[in-house]
Amino acid sequence: MSGSAEDRAAYDAGPVAALRRIAFLLERAREDTYKVKAFRNAAATLLPMSDDDVAAAVDSGSITDLPGIGASTARVIADAVAGVVPDRLATLEREHGGPLTPGGHDLRAALRGDLHSHSDWSDGGSPIEEMAFTAIELGHDYLVLTDHSPRLTVAHGLSAERLSRQLDVVDAVNQHLAGAGFTLLKGIEVDILDDGGLDQTDELLARLDVRVASVHSKLKMDAAAMTRRMVGAIANPRMNVLGHCTGRLVTGNRGTRPGSQFDAKAVFEACVEHDVAVEINARPERRDPPTKLLELARDTGCLFSIDSDAHAPGQLDFLVYGCERAEAAGIDADRIVNTWPKERLLTWANG
Repeated sequence: MSGSAEDRAAYDAGPVAALRRIAFLLERAREDTYKVKAFRNAAATLLPMSDDDVAAAVDSGSITDLPGIGASTARVIADAVAGVVPDRLATLEREHGGPLTPGGHDLRAALRGDLHSHSDWSDGGSPIEEMAFTAIELGHDYLVLTDHSPRLTVAHGLSAERLSRQLDVVDAVNQHLAGAGFTLLKGIEVDILDDGGLDQTDELLARLDVRVASVHSKLKMDAAAMTRRMVGAIANPRMNVLGHCTGRLVTGNRGTRPGSQFDAKAVFEACVEHDVAVEINARPERRDPPTKLLELARDTGCLFSIDSDAHAPGQLDFLVYGCERAEAAGIDADRIVNTWPKERLLTWANG
């Protein structure tokens, strides 16, 4: 520790809040999930304990005997119990707690929610309820849970049976959060199949509130075939949002990847015809669509959805990256469907 407790700022939010905030900031900084889980696991261990029991465990030196609590998380807990800002938290606030972008903040303030997020039911790193709690803390009115569909086995895509069970869990979360002014909406990121079909039964798609459809396979498909594939999916009346349309990666620990080739004008014209929004994927490693395609979609008359594509709670804060791009492109806020109130969004998505 750097200095005595008396030398450091007072802290009264408690150890669970400190652990969750550290995890949030690590995720916001795009750190690997394994570096984050220790803090979220420690918070989960303390959550059912009383303040007195936590303090007693710290005083007796037995805090590390509790499941999921090691030396680094124990130091955070001890500082928070002592009423001082933990060193790890202070460092992360200094390095990663400020604004992510210089621009986009006015539009970010206009967003009411996020239509693309993942939990640990597929390839996300946190439980559904933790994603919902963080969305509330960020001021969202709604968050759409969009775990992957069955074909994406590498991301633990949800079978029809698992998706049905997840819908019951979402109902339970909403019941628990009743009165919070927030709704967790039922959704999916459904794979666009090679022939333009959607990778889930129509019966289940009909039970959802919002559906994002994305290409995840055969990204190097011939441009004409890829255009037919995407236009076919867009014509499906269950589809609402075209997710990360080129599939490109421009940075990050997964490396880089060029975008798919397709007739963008034809695809965006189909989006206008079928009232499908084009996603502005806010993940820094995607920046999808590229600027020229974003401007083409704007000029074609498309609706948009600015989405975090969050795979961890801290990544829900990525929305501002997409907002900065949308502001730079001069896209009017009313053309962005997640600036709309929940009732208007659901009427559009299921009209």
